[in-house]
Amino acid sequence: MSAIAIRLLETPEEIALVEDLQRAVWPGSETEIVPAHLLITVTHNGGLVLGAFDGERLVGFAFGFPGLEMLPDGPRLKHCSHMLGVHPDYRDAGLGFALKRAQWQMVRRQGIDHITWTYDPLLSRNARLNIAKLGAVCNTYRRSEYGEMRDGLNAGLPSDRFQVDWWVNTPRVQRRLARDARPVLGLDAFTAAGIGPLFQVETDPAGWPRPPREWGPLKDRLTLVEIPSDFYALKAADMGLARAWRFFSREVFETCFAAGYLVTDFVHSGGRSFYVLVDGQATLDD
Repeated sequence: MSAIAIRLLETPEEIALVEDLQRAVWPGSETEIVPAHLLITVTHNGGLVLGAFDGERLVGFAFGFPGLEMLPDGPRLKHCSHMLGVHPDYRDAGLGFALKRAQWQMVRRQGIDHITWTYDPLLSRNARLNIAKLGAVCNTYRRSEYGEMRDGLNAGLPSDRFQVDWWVNTPRVQRRLARDARPVLGLDAFTAAGIGPLFQVETDPAGWPRPPREWGPLKDRLTLVEIPSDFYALKAADMGLARAWRFFSREVFETCFAAGYLVTDFVHSGGRSFYVLVDGQATLDD
């Protein structure tokens, strides 16, 4: 693999490549593909389509556009980052981080300080990138955000999503994106501080993690919420168990967010994955 180059995509020829890449990233349903004509319209009206190239081959992309969020004192401009995709042959090579960093730079130049996007909270790889490495935070859970999805990765489950907030000008985010960024924390850093999980996960006879029948109560300022480390593999092996995790995690996160908790970090350690939630008014400078 040669050096990866990231650049804005603006021509019809370049943007047509994004259609094909979407089919590789989310196979199985042509109806889920964002067409080139819409992507071109977005780029001509303040949006961004970024491409990562290995030579002449498009191997990753990010797509977003300006949007409005409604606040008590009126509408406020934000950037809605709608899609980020990396070709399966190039995953775990840092391309997602590089694309988001390029997006961060360009959105800041537009004078926008807030980026939002959604992702499935049960996907450990996505959580590690979005929360631990990029410094996004979350206290918004959206049930069945996209209705019934028919692509090979999402079919069969409610399309529940986290909506994350990326405050691009905060010291927290700037430090996470720095070349000498802090290492991603391990579980031992939290256990040494006496921070434990909100519930205990056991494995079933096939070795898959199973959500507990009961959990809680919420009582600590910081707590850990465990999710399966490879949800796609779990789903492929046992759809019933995947659905159990969807509805259990929905209850946990909705309850936590309603009680004032905020997702501020993510830990993947020893084959296990945990969100870190903070109670109360969290600081974005950490």
